Amino acid sequence: MPVEITWLGHSCFRLRDRAATVVTDPYGKDIGLILPRVRADIVTISHDADDHNYVKGVRGDFRVLAGPGEYEVSSVFVTGLELRGSKKKEVAVGPRNTVFLFEFDDLTVCHLGDLNIVPTQAQVEEALGAVDVLLIPVGGEETLNASQASEVVSLLEPHIVIPMHYHVPEVTMNLDPVGKFLKEMGLDKVAPQEALKVSRSGLPDETQIVLLELKSKDEA
Repeated sequence: MPVEITWLGHSCFRLRDRAATVVTDPYGKDIGLILPRVRADIVTISHDADDHNYVKGVRGDFRVLAGPGEYEVSSVFVTGLELRGSKKKEVAVGPRNTVFLFEFDDLTVCHLGDLNIVPTQAQVEEALGAVDVLLIPVGGEETLNASQASEVVSLLEPHIVIPMHYHVPEVTMNLDPVGKFLKEMGLDKVAPQEALKVSRSGLPDETQIVLLELKSKDEA
């Protein structure tokens, strides 16, 4: 069965296969969006901020993963890796950020959380490895900007890239629009789709950018 990926806004996705449902970085209403009613078996928190840790907005008997480690929940293997940095030269290390790798059978999905630095080649090879689907912040401010995000894509060479954490009309945060990232990737426009259903046999040979429609307010 393929993995179904739905964007619930900001850095929040629902990843679902026949065994389990994962919700990443649920957000509170302060960012201007309303998290849809969504159930989960696993909820991951990349870092402790109101726009990424609103577990009260998720329904179900779920397990919360909020830091580095190796986990197995409902037949999904999850690896949390601490990857952080600072854009300020006078600060050696920025706030904690956990990157999560999800193994659904033979498909690997990577959620970069609030990553704000371009990792080294060594970090990519030693920690992240091969990534099939990459969920990447592109809106700048406290996360990767468009040019940095394009560098990360070049390093990881995933089959599918889904941008997140960018400006949409309802969001009150000062983020860049996704168009800047598309331009960095040599694209003019990409037609958004409601959800992505993907399996290993359906992965493209060349890196493909997929825009997902924002599903918020309503039942997910």
